[in-house]
Order: sequence, then C-alpha cells, then structure tokens
Amino acid sequence: MSLCKIGLGLAALGRPDYINIRSEHAIDKSIDAFRANAFKVLDESHNLGIRDFDVAPSYGLGEQFLQDWNDSRKHNDVNLSTKFGYTYVANWELDFSDKHEIKEHSIAKLNEQWEISKALLPNLKIYQIHSATLDSGVLKNTDVLARLYELKQQHQLKIGISSSGIEQVKIIEVAQKINFDGVDLFDSYQVTFNIFEQSCFNILKELLAHNKTIIIKEALANGRVFKNTKFSEHEKAYCYLEKLSKKYSVGIDAIALRFIIDALEPTLVLSGAANTIQIKENLKALNFELDENEIKNLTLFRIAPEQYWQERSNLKWN
Repeated sequence: MSLCKIGLGLAALGRPDYINIRSEHAIDKSIDAFRANAFKVLDESHNLGIRDFDVAPSYGLGEQFLQDWNDSRKHNDVNLSTKFGYTYVANWELDFSDKHEIKEHSIAKLNEQWEISKALLPNLKIYQIHSATLDSGVLKNTDVLARLYELKQQHQLKIGISSSGIEQVKIIEVAQKINFDGVDLFDSYQVTFNIFEQSCFNILKELLAHNKTIIIKEALANGRVFKNTKFSEHEKAYCYLEKLSKKYSVGIDAIALRFIIDALEPTLVLSGAANTIQIKENLKALNFELDENEIKNLTLFRIAPEQYWQERSNLKWN
C-alpha cells in the first residue's frame, strides 16, 4: 500500500471567498465564524490522524488561524508549511470585485512575509515560493534564491515551490537545476495534479525517485470532479466516477484522492476541506485501493493543460 499521506490545505478556511465551486447555501462569513470553523476543522483533522498542514499569507487569515491554533494546542507532532509571494488584499470585503491577491516575488516581499511566517517555527518544516512562474523571474532572482538557501541552512527547512498553470513542467525543470555549492535549493514541489490535469506525471515520478517531497494540491480540480452541467465535456468522467463511488461506498472526492495516491504515489495529497464533514469524507480515500484497470481508466480523462487552466480561470470567487 502507498505511503502517501493526506494533509490539510487552509486555502478555503482562511478567507470568505475562494476560487472554488461551492454549494449554494449561505454560510456565516464573519471573521469570528471563520476562525471558529478553522479551529474545528484543524482539531478534527488532527484527531483523525492528519499531521501536515499547508497555508500561505494570501489565504486571508489562514496563516494567523494556523499559528493561533498551533500555539494554543501545543502539538509537537505537526508539520507546517507556508509560502511567500502573494498578498491578500480583499481585506475580508465580501463580493470583492477586484483581484483578491497580488503576486510579488521580490526580496522585500520575502523578508516581509518571512518575519510573520517564522512564528510557525519550530513546527514549520517547508517554506515555499507561492506559485513560482517563469514570468515573475523569481527562479532567476539571485537575492531571493540566496535568501531562501540561507533560511534553509539556518532553520533546517525544506525549501519548495508551488506551481500552477500550463508551464508547470517547465517551471519544475528550471527549479530542479538550482543549487548552492552542489546542494539542491528545492527539496519540495507542490503541484496541481488530478484526474483532469496530469501533465506533470513523468517529472513528478522522476522527482520522487530522487527523494524529493511531492505535495499535490487542487486534487479535486476546484470542485470540477463533481458532476456539473457546466462541464458537459466531462460527462464520461462523471459517469465513471459515480460508478466507482458506488462500488467502494465512498464519495466522488475519495475516488479522486485515491486516484492520485494510487497512480502517482506522492508524498502528500492536500485536502481542501472547508468543514469537518468534508475532511471525514476525504479521509475515506485511505480505506481502499483502486485496481490497475480503474487507475488506467481514470488516466484517460486527462485533458490538455491549456483547456484545464482556461476552465479554472473562468471559475468565480465565491
């Protein structure tokens, strides 16, 4: 059986709006309600065996919630990861019409956000560049790269990148060549991979063979793995997912997560659960295994990265 674990990403827990397909029913979007819910989900996750928690400054108040939870619970068995490079600017304004987060991969932003993120030490284990891209120039910014290497040495951190978009493979190829004195800078790669977006499969298997930490995000394709009439081109996938869901008596979410565990065998797959019901359902993925035929059939539902990322860019923040 795969040694892959499920972790919890806080993107949907720390801010009132998120790029996801959410249910239509209204929820309390006050800061107090979100804090209470975040603590409830974090507690339940830990009770259920989750030990890896991922956050970022752009996840609204997610980093603050995680720090407050971590400080109050005093668990000594958790592994925390955070990032630098995006700033949350919606300021908890509901139905914010502009960009909710702004990217800046400068040395100034790294130092600014590190000053806050370092409060997660000593449970902070992985520090990442948030959505590294070729366009931002961050993988050629010697000041940023040297500073990350310094933090790696000083705090025994794993340094990582998270990636998104149609150039994920190219980004990873550039990142894996960066080293200081023969030591790879990047130990961890947080990558989008799921039933529809499988473009990184080969390079991720290569990284795993070199003992790199592989963290999978957006495992449920921002909710697109669930049957949706807006995505009629995925109808065959929806029918097959429903068939497997009935066979294994689990939700579509567990099938989608299990596909990643069985097909790729990454280090960690992040749940993006927004409540305790979802985290319980997600963890059912650990209770069964797909057979070779089922894995093969699910791989056939991959689509071109260009189509995948265009679909994603069309999703609304809600």
